[in-house]
Amino acid sequence: MKLDLSMTNVLATRRAAQSHIEHLRLESPFHPRLAALSQQNDWYSWAGYKAPHSLWDEEMEYFAIRSQTAVFDISPMVKYRIEGPDAEAFCNRLTLRNVAKLKPGKVHYTAWCDDEGHVLDDGTLFRLSATRFRLCCQERHLPWLLDSVIGFDVTVREETEEIAGLAVQGPTSCAVLKDAGLAGIEMMKPFDIRVFPFGAGEVTVSRTGFTGDLGYELFVEAELALALWDHLFEAGQLRGIRAIGYTALNRARIETGFIVANADFIAAEHAVRADRVRMPDEIGLDWMVDFDKPHFNGRRAIERARREGTLKHVLVGLEIEGNVPAEHAIVYHRKTKEAGIVTAGIWSPTGKRNIAIASLERPFGTKIVDDLWVEIYAMRELRYQKLMKRAKIVERPFVKLARRTATPPGDF
Repeated sequence: MKLDLSMTNVLATRRAAQSHIEHLRLESPFHPRLAALSQQNDWYSWAGYKAPHSLWDEEMEYFAIRSQTAVFDISPMVKYRIEGPDAEAFCNRLTLRNVAKLKPGKVHYTAWCDDEGHVLDDGTLFRLSATRFRLCCQERHLPWLLDSVIGFDVTVREETEEIAGLAVQGPTSCAVLKDAGLAGIEMMKPFDIRVFPFGAGEVTVSRTGFTGDLGYELFVEAELALALWDHLFEAGQLRGIRAIGYTALNRARIETGFIVANADFIAAEHAVRADRVRMPDEIGLDWMVDFDKPHFNGRRAIERARREGTLKHVLVGLEIEGNVPAEHAIVYHRKTKEAGIVTAGIWSPTGKRNIAIASLERPFGTKIVDDLWVEIYAMRELRYQKLMKRAKIVERPFVKLARRTATPPGDF
């Protein structure tokens, strides 16, 4: 029998390709528990990690956030350790907010820009001690950070793989953590950080989250991840603790009006076209910019844009008539002139209204705020139907829950 080498090579190539697809993404320290719970087998790639869109039912996962305790794996979130005598000065030079005001044991939301004032990313900066910080963000920035560190007595390294993270969110989240033995957690205020003993190590807890609800984020060494997961789920069994995927989390974050890099704005390092980048004022982050602190990346460009009135975009919240989500719909003025695009949109189950975040081209959204419309294409019986729906600019958050900031939280 004559062997067809060409066919053999083709089959070998196909098998190798299939293996590559199966093992393309990294698995977080919590992946064994997520895989065991997954009924959908619906995964996506988050910073190179295999992460679930949904585990069991995206609708019910959303309601787990709003009515009980939802657990979301944030281990793929990029994490940098910044430490040394000049750590505060370095972070102050890098980011928009005044880091000198950030006390040890606190965290704040911030962003950072390139020298042209274009936003590279946003994230959270944890001040673990006077000279030690953790920066958490969406994108990887190690080359940028290492270039920026020149002249500072500080070290920067990525610790994404070393540190596992869980977002524990929802009205019963504090009660679950108390039942898990985190004594005194009910006295933590928003953006507080506390360290609790756990097993042979410790767990760092911050009162933060991406849901606009009562919630906490837990960070632990990767070796203790599964033990932490099992401990939490045992403690939360009577209060309905459930694991969730990104689809549910995304709905909650839109209700809160939070933005996502490369969804609601294009990070400067990812922008292919020069007109796609955004300055802080163009994505609702103008409140972060602190001109009273020492020089920071992008300062002169941001000052110049404000002074000369060259800002081109604005990010707004929209309420849209009807109940058809308008994600990625074009926004028009008087139904004819293109004014911008919807970057995120849902029917809000909690707010009971059709909401969206939209990027508009000025003067729309600033001087021109009336007679706005969105063009939605809805699938109706195998045919797209064009819907022109009226939109009005509204404040964010679309949904505001008192329990998010209540201290101590109510025992739901």
